[in-house]
Amino acid sequence: MPAEVKRMATETVGLALAHDSAGLHVQGSAIYIDDMREPEGTLHVAPGYVPDGAKGRIERCDLDAVRAFPGVVAVLTAKDIPGVNDCSPAMGDDPILADGEILFHGQVVFAVVAETRDQARRAAKLAKVEIARQRAAITVEDALEQGTPDVLPPYEFRRGDPEKLIAGARISVAESFHVGGQEHFYLEGQVAFAMPEEAGGMTVYSSTQHPSEVQHCVAKMLAVADAFVTCECRRMGGGFGGKESQAAQWAALAALGAHVTGRPVKCRLDRDDDMIMTGKRHDMRIDYRAAHDRTGRLTAVDASLLSRCGYSADLSLGVNDRAMFHADNAYYYPVVSIKSRRLRTNTVSNTAFRGFGGPQGMMLAERMMDNIAHRLGADPLDVRKRNFYGPRRDRTPYGMKVADNIIAEIVSELEKTSDYRARREAIKAFNAENRILKKGLALTPVKFGISFTLIHLNQAGALVHLYTDGSVHLNHGGTEMGQGLYIKVAQVVAEEFGIEPGRVKITATTTGKVPNTSPTAASAGSDLNGMAARDAASRIRKRLIDFAAREWHVAADQIRFEKGRVIIGNQSMSLGELAKRAHQARIQLSSTGFYATPGITWNRDKVEGKPFYYFAYGASCSEVTIDTLTGEMRVDRVDILHDVGRSLNPAIDLGQIEGGFVQGMGWLTTEELVFDAEGRLRTHAPSTYKIPCASDVPADFRVKLFASPGNQANTIYRSKAVGEPPLMLALSVFSAITDAIAALKPGTAPPLDAPATPEAIMKAVKAMSA
Repeated sequence: MPAEVKRMATETVGLALAHDSAGLHVQGSAIYIDDMREPEGTLHVAPGYVPDGAKGRIERCDLDAVRAFPGVVAVLTAKDIPGVNDCSPAMGDDPILADGEILFHGQVVFAVVAETRDQARRAAKLAKVEIARQRAAITVEDALEQGTPDVLPPYEFRRGDPEKLIAGARISVAESFHVGGQEHFYLEGQVAFAMPEEAGGMTVYSSTQHPSEVQHCVAKMLAVADAFVTCECRRMGGGFGGKESQAAQWAALAALGAHVTGRPVKCRLDRDDDMIMTGKRHDMRIDYRAAHDRTGRLTAVDASLLSRCGYSADLSLGVNDRAMFHADNAYYYPVVSIKSRRLRTNTVSNTAFRGFGGPQGMMLAERMMDNIAHRLGADPLDVRKRNFYGPRRDRTPYGMKVADNIIAEIVSELEKTSDYRARREAIKAFNAENRILKKGLALTPVKFGISFTLIHLNQAGALVHLYTDGSVHLNHGGTEMGQGLYIKVAQVVAEEFGIEPGRVKITATTTGKVPNTSPTAASAGSDLNGMAARDAASRIRKRLIDFAAREWHVAADQIRFEKGRVIIGNQSMSLGELAKRAHQARIQLSSTGFYATPGITWNRDKVEGKPFYYFAYGASCSEVTIDTLTGEMRVDRVDILHDVGRSLNPAIDLGQIEGGFVQGMGWLTTEELVFDAEGRLRTHAPSTYKIPCASDVPADFRVKLFASPGNQANTIYRSKAVGEPPLMLALSVFSAITDAIAALKPGTAPPLDAPATPEAIMKAVKAMSA
């Protein structure tokens, strides 16, 4: 594959095409796993857990009534697992079925396999399980007080001696605040369908972002080689990180049921069980101190991120590392210490969520900017701009040079197009005239690193077939969860062959075609799989060019693929005609492709390297109104300017930006997870957990793509990742709420925790009145 795409004038890449399944979605005919036709004899599995208690040794587990319930075929416990009882992504600390002890409320102890799903669920309620209850650590503060061993060792980025500088500084700030977690609330819940095959094989259809991990988990559980297990996923009804590692347990239960019974088995979690039994975004307590000059420019930062990880490690190493990587956001910290504690609690293991820790880290940066500005009586945007990365101020806390910095340019343009300065003055006048309602305005930046920080994950494979009628079969390791990855990669392949995307058949992601895949995560799906698919297609294309050059005695540079035709010197034929002639000449029309992100390194032990291939940038300006008597809040207007490089598909990218922003807004304003003192999740249904709905989308919502000359890094057609960065644009909403509350007492920084629910806003309002 050539080192760079030289044909920048494109026919298909860059078109605003609809999602490949859009028509099927609106017709209700897109096939998800629960829509698949069930073979005769299909059984259903439901998990069972202890209704009370978050920690304790299992003293009694009477399942006789469960086994006797009509329709029950088998009851599975840890003893039925022939191989390894573990569904963790790496650490080996997450049992598929609890064995001897309970470590969080909702942990699965057994599973019921029955003729119908209803029978399985009803039978699971009849179990009599008792535990010797022990004191549980539920919150960050509980873990600190009890001295619970952390799930992972602490970690730190350090440059200089910030403690000393802050202690001797004339002006400093210090604060401790909480950032809440978030439920993924995918429309399609966790689901898997396992089909037993001959000779101990197993095919598993799983709603997963990581088919290879499901394959590996099922294989080691069944004590068979990976090659005997195939995992397939055509599409997910949402994932957002919740199906990166935590889809494995439910696939394993379905596969175990199929192994024990010899019949197909489906596992589909009820929404309440799904919310109780699966992990969330990591919630954190963030403590920081900072020194700055009279203009608000930072001189030193000392921060600690205290993360509730849950009972096992899951993906907490990477999530919390990324929170540290993004604790600077777009700002330069001259002298800095960023520390992280990964605390063990008796709650479900928290996991990946869109942004993968980055949003929590950025909350530190933006909260610090707001705190400094409000105490100084300065415009928060001016304080932000004074702290941006720039010449000779371009090293991150982890030592990487920020070489592609365009944040000042983006913020400057948005400042003008959003009419920030005039609106700032209008809001001051409004707040002076209104005692009850207060308005706030904030313009915040986003700088987000693109690459897996676990370096070996930055690779992808693809498989492309060209048929003799000129149609193309495409398969790659990326998964489709609604984000439009499949259509983007199809556009790339169509571009290589000069055909319409409709001639490219998109097929389900399966470990049987492309092995050893990385998860579809870290916003790298298009970057990795687009390059791998282009590699495969370009290999076939080169074979066709070499064949045509020999057959028609034409120089290779006189052969072009465009508009479904192949121009060979002075003649033209369809791609199908050329493919048929090549096939008759015994030219291979199939190829695998591969891509590994170049130039990235990271030595975690030494805290050195270049962990990100490039940065994605954006900025958002939000205006809100709060009611100081009720705590109610309304988002009045949002302006967004986001950089996607040269967009592969502007329609898909705009949808990702809009959706990501609204999801981030939900995290920061309405989505509150409440655990009681016994470790039970009380907000485990739509009735008690409020995600944003259509009426929460700002009526005045202006989203624009930054006019970029293209990514400085050599990505696929110079595009940039767009999956995760937009979520963090919603930080402007939280900062605008903070700004509105600050109007009650100029010169004071409001003590506001996230999410900024009406109760949290009222608490901050009362604190400002004290």
